[in-house]
Amino acid sequence: MTDTTMVRDAGALLAQAREELWRAVCERDEFAAGRAVFAALDEGADAEDVLLDVIAAVQHKVGAEWAADRFTVAQEHAATAIHERIIAAMAHRTPAAPPSATAATVTVACVDGEWHALPARLLAEVLRHRGHRVDFLGAQVPTQHLMAHLHRTAPAVVALSSSIPTRLPTTHTAITAVQAVGIPVLAGGAAFGADGRYARLLGADAWAPDARAAAGLLARGLTRPSPGAVRQTVEDLPHLSDQEYTLVARGKRRLVRGTLAGLEERLPAMRAYTDAQRERTAEDVAHIVDFLACALYTDDSALFTGFLDWTGGILEARRVPAQVLDPGLALLQEELKDFPRALDFLSLGRAALRRRGTRPPAPGPDDDV
Repeated sequence: MTDTTMVRDAGALLAQAREELWRAVCERDEFAAGRAVFAALDEGADAEDVLLDVIAAVQHKVGAEWAADRFTVAQEHAATAIHERIIAAMAHRTPAAPPSATAATVTVACVDGEWHALPARLLAEVLRHRGHRVDFLGAQVPTQHLMAHLHRTAPAVVALSSSIPTRLPTTHTAITAVQAVGIPVLAGGAAFGADGRYARLLGADAWAPDARAAAGLLARGLTRPSPGAVRQTVEDLPHLSDQEYTLVARGKRRLVRGTLAGLEERLPAMRAYTDAQRERTAEDVAHIVDFLACALYTDDSALFTGFLDWTGGILEARRVPAQVLDPGLALLQEELKDFPRALDFLSLGRAALRRRGTRPPAPGPDDDV
C-alpha cells in the first residue's frame, strides 16, 4: 500500500467517523456516538486526529447549526455533554505517549468566568498524547485558585483558554499574575481574535490558533519570564488612562436600568412584555454593555462592531431584524454622552447594523435553499 493510499484511507476513515458522530449527536445517542469514535480508533485512526478532525469538527458544526437556528440551546448542550464524555472515555482507553525529550508539565485552564471548557479539554488531551504531563483544571478557574495551584505544582507552562472576548480584562489579570511567578503563558481560544491580536495586546508569551499549533510551540519551547518582572506598564495600554473602561464596567447596572427605562418610554409595545421577555431584553442590553466595555479595554472598535454584526446574524436567522438593537445603542449614546471613545464605538456599531439592513435576509430553517 502506498503512502498516498494510506493517507486517503485515513481521510476516509475520519470522514466516516464524522458523519456517524454527527448523526449520533443529532439523535442525542451517546452510545452510537461512542461507537463511531471507538470504531475509528480500532481501525487505526490516530487519537489526535479523532479528537481534532472528528470530535472538534462536529462540535464546530453544532455551533454553526445553533447560530443558524437549526439547533436549540438544549441540543447544543446535549451534544457538548456527549463529546465531553467520549473524550473522557478516550483518555482511559488510549494510553498517553511516553515523555519526549521536549516534554513539559503544562497546566491547562479556562480563565475566570469562562464556561466553554471543551476547547481547553481538547488541548489537554492533545498535549497528553504528545507526551506532556498535563493538569487540566477545567472551566471557570478564578485567578487566585489558579495561582495557588501553580505555587504547589510549578509547571513549565500555563495554557489559558477563553472563548468569549468579554473575559479579556480578567484574562489580562491572570496572564500578569502567572508571569509574575516566572511561568510563561500560552493563550488560545476565540476570545483572543482570529490572528491572536488580543493575546499580544495583553502580553501573553505565545498564542496558538489551535491545539496542533499549541503543541508545536511547546515542542520548540517557551522562554520563562523572570519572577517578579513587570511585563507590562500603563504605557503599554495608554488608552486606559481615560477611565472610560472602568466607569462603563462599574456603571453596568445603571446603564442597563437606564436603557431599559428609555426603551419602555420610546417603544410602547415593551410595556406589554412578560417578565421573561423583560429578562431577555435586560440580558441583551447587558451583553452590549459588556462588549462595549471590553472594546474600550482593548481600544478596538472592531471587537464591538464584530459582536453586533454577529448578533445581528443570530437575530436574522430567527427572523428578527438586526435593527431592533439600534434603539438600545441610541439610548446608550445618551447615557454615555461624556465618553468620547464609547460614543465613537456606539456610532460605529449603529453603522454596522445599518449595513446589515442592506443585505438580503438569510434563509430560515424552514426555507428552501
